[in-house]
Amino acid sequence: MIEPEETGYRPLGRARADAEPLGKPLAAKRLALVTGGHRRLGGIISAALARAGHSLAIHGSHDTRLDSHLALALEEAGTEWDGFVVDFADPEGAEELVAKVAERFGRPPDILVNSAAMFGQDRLESVTADELMRHYAVNCAAPVMLTKAFATVPAGAVDRCIINILDQRIDHPHGDQLAYTLSKLALAGLTRTSAASLAPRVRVNAVAPGLTIATPDYDAAQMERLGEMMPLARLPQADEIAQAVLYLTEASAVTGQTLYVDGGAHLKSYERDFMHLCR
Repeated sequence: MIEPEETGYRPLGRARADAEPLGKPLAAKRLALVTGGHRRLGGIISAALARAGHSLAIHGSHDTRLDSHLALALEEAGTEWDGFVVDFADPEGAEELVAKVAERFGRPPDILVNSAAMFGQDRLESVTADELMRHYAVNCAAPVMLTKAFATVPAGAVDRCIINILDQRIDHPHGDQLAYTLSKLALAGLTRTSAASLAPRVRVNAVAPGLTIATPDYDAAQMERLGEMMPLARLPQADEIAQAVLYLTEASAVTGQTLYVDGGAHLKSYERDFMHLCR
């Protein structure tokens, strides 16, 4: 078994009260906390941040088992990283996450990417109060508490920023996935209000992806037809979402902005969610 000192990165593990800090931070490295950062789109964002030279605190709601591409990227980049498990069903746990990261790394995070999300199937005629509250807790209340903690933890003069992951549908909401859509609209509101209130200490921006990583609800032919429906006649790639996040981490004169990376989907109104179209 290779010892952590020889690999250049830290083994996966939750923060502990008796954990030693990971060491003296290098001035050229910034520490990024990515929620939901162990898999799917969050994992691709984490991998891009690792390749850009950032240290990583990778969060998962129930586990932090890494997608294979992310594990490889961390190893290849020699990334200083650790994993943290916090269930955002209790948003108060989200507020404590920033302190756990600061304790483990010996410094607070410089970058916060709010990528963790839950996604359900409901419409106005079927949604329940429980579904509304569960989506709001994970998709908006947890980012609010993380933003609060991130903005108030003692930090140096380094450029600090928050990037919220939204959804292109916020420009033209439809009736599908109502609880999810409402929670993302609330997160868009947080982006604007916190950008104004936290300037100049913290920049706050957002990335709004379109349909990117297909779930089992889609087949290849449907994805191709959906791509042809976009104004740019193509769907975005996950790496393009990650590149938008990277841009915002470096764009020190930018705050309060939302970058749509969606093939132009936000310019059009769709009657239903993409999973129901082009079948």
